[in-house]
Amino acid sequence: MHSFVKTLLAAGAVLLAFSVPAHAETISPKRLLEVVDIGNPVISPDGSKVAYRTEQASVERNTYDTIWYVQELGGDSPPHRVADGGLTLRDSAGQAMPAPATWSPDGRWIYYRALVDGKIDVWRAAVDGSGSEPMTLDAANVRDFALDADGRVLKYSVGATREEVIEAEQAEYDRGIRIDSTVPLGQNLFRSGNLEGRLATQRYGKVWFDHAPLLADRPDRWTAIDLATRKRRDLADSEIPSPRLEPSKLNPDAFKLASDPQSGRVALLVRTGHGYGLLYKPYVELVVLSGPKDKRPVRCVSELCTKKEITGIQWRPGGDEVLFTVTDPHEGTGQSIFRWNVGSGQVRLVVQARGLVSGGRDRSSDCGVSAEALACVVAEADRPPRLERIDLESGHRQVLFDPNPALARDMAASAPSQLLRWTDASGEEFTGWFFPARKKGDSPSPLFVTYYSCTGFLRGGVGDEWPLASLAESGISALCINSAPYHIDAAVRYGLGLSAVESVVAKLASNGEIDRTRVGMGGLSFGSEVTLWTLMKSDLLAAASVTSPVTSLNYYLLGSMKGEQFFSGLKKLWQLGAPDKTLARWKMLSPTLNLDKIKAPILMQMPEQEYIHALDYAIPLIREHRADLYVFPNEPHQKFQPKHKLAAYERNLDWFRFWLQGHEDPNPAKAEQYKHWEAMCDAQKTNRPDSPASCVGTKSKRQPL
Repeated sequence: MHSFVKTLLAAGAVLLAFSVPAHAETISPKRLLEVVDIGNPVISPDGSKVAYRTEQASVERNTYDTIWYVQELGGDSPPHRVADGGLTLRDSAGQAMPAPATWSPDGRWIYYRALVDGKIDVWRAAVDGSGSEPMTLDAANVRDFALDADGRVLKYSVGATREEVIEAEQAEYDRGIRIDSTVPLGQNLFRSGNLEGRLATQRYGKVWFDHAPLLADRPDRWTAIDLATRKRRDLADSEIPSPRLEPSKLNPDAFKLASDPQSGRVALLVRTGHGYGLLYKPYVELVVLSGPKDKRPVRCVSELCTKKEITGIQWRPGGDEVLFTVTDPHEGTGQSIFRWNVGSGQVRLVVQARGLVSGGRDRSSDCGVSAEALACVVAEADRPPRLERIDLESGHRQVLFDPNPALARDMAASAPSQLLRWTDASGEEFTGWFFPARKKGDSPSPLFVTYYSCTGFLRGGVGDEWPLASLAESGISALCINSAPYHIDAAVRYGLGLSAVESVVAKLASNGEIDRTRVGMGGLSFGSEVTLWTLMKSDLLAAASVTSPVTSLNYYLLGSMKGEQFFSGLKKLWQLGAPDKTLARWKMLSPTLNLDKIKAPILMQMPEQEYIHALDYAIPLIREHRADLYVFPNEPHQKFQPKHKLAAYERNLDWFRFWLQGHEDPNPAKAEQYKHWEAMCDAQKTNRPDSPASCVGTKSKRQPL
């Protein structure tokens, strides 16, 4: 496919490569997985062009293809492929990291970090597509880089060399690895996790359970390259680029900033209001400082920017306007972009979208910006991403690049979504995106629910593991619920999740849209926590699926090795201490001590780095034919290998069709899977006659749909 696309691009027909009709008519899990994502749009210094990168999974090769494009911002010509982007750089949780390009001042080149052949270098690509090349060629992976103001010198930083890291790993292997508070327990200790494009030995980083390679604490070493002569020299401390200004250094409640390179002014987003038990203050204030030492901020006081969930800020080049993005929870996290004139105080709407309008999949990522226009990635729950030009004065929108037209058409025809709004008995407001089941007849459909965050194109909830559109096409309505504000008290925040599910099930059932006796639920991380809480505290679910471990005695034992950082986090966010000291709280929260309350079958598809934390409740459930556990090697918190993701997608689809519809895929390769589930079904009927599961027994008893 890569060679085919390259040939078409050379012929000037890039759009054709992405508009070939799909072979399958349905919205299959594979089609959802292989969506072309767009990210990191950056506009050239003269405002005439935009550079951006695409990313697409390849199941067959178990990798992601990334390509850098440059396109005229007027949209009169198709995008021009200028370089491969290398392997996707990811954080230790498995999420893709932003990788924006830096334009040369003359607009002839873009510079970007890329992971190619196991090395992270700064690359340079010619905007006319004539070629790309690595510029740094360092023995260590590049951590950061910057161009000087005239584009003649490239400065970059590195840590330990790749050879030094490999030697440190081997030395540990040979001597034995000493277990201390930095060692991630519950996974293989030698080269077991993907970091910087290779299986590496890991250590805990500075934040909770994040991971880092060996020697990650090696201080930065900065080098300068004269781009005309290619000569290198080490930088003196006085020449090193200033570190990025941290928002909290300017205001303890600030969480995001944007600096105006021309005036030195700084725009800040500051959390305000009374928390009332929330982890974060409920409102966001937009302010501008004349400089980092300014103590008299200018505040945006318009009703359009007060008591709003502002998630992004940028300066409009060459003027006095700050562009800010509001992510509206009442609109299912739909986004709007406004411009605020700091001098006059006037605020005007630029664009209002049904979904994301940002710089990628992250709702807080930045659009490309020039004095006249934005270049934004736009995506809705039922429409895959495309790149749009948005005029800052008129708000006029123009699609520059749509790499997923066939999927967009099929989603519109087969799996359109609806925004739901509802309140629970206490008056708490919720929103979610609902994919009604395609069904035969008038009988209510089963329902699948996931709870956490529902932003952008919904291919499967947070973590992308539950194919919502595929479920709907198979006759199971699917709903993604946006979580309530995050309460510090774990029982309160879990209770809100349960209340959201209970109230929306009642709403949909009363309208005759779903069958309240056939409800399934799944989630990752916080979504897994709420799913297990719903299992323990209600009889609402007929089947469940989780990917992440939750608080358990095993989790406490393994995490306790981290010491005070773990204990303080556990106390703050779960109000848990040592099990023998806070036993009542453990009995309330942990599934380990509530196995008798779990009545529905559970599918567990967990990453190798985490599954061991769940074994003290998973093993008893497996032994009693109440759970089925699959573990994916070398995967972190969010699985990312395409083959693993497709397997999880397809198994979740099979799982909920089995338990909510009594359906089995006749594919012989899945016979062993159904053999296990049939045994679970028989055990449910024999040992737990009160179970809400709606399977109907063994295969010989089951009637085809």
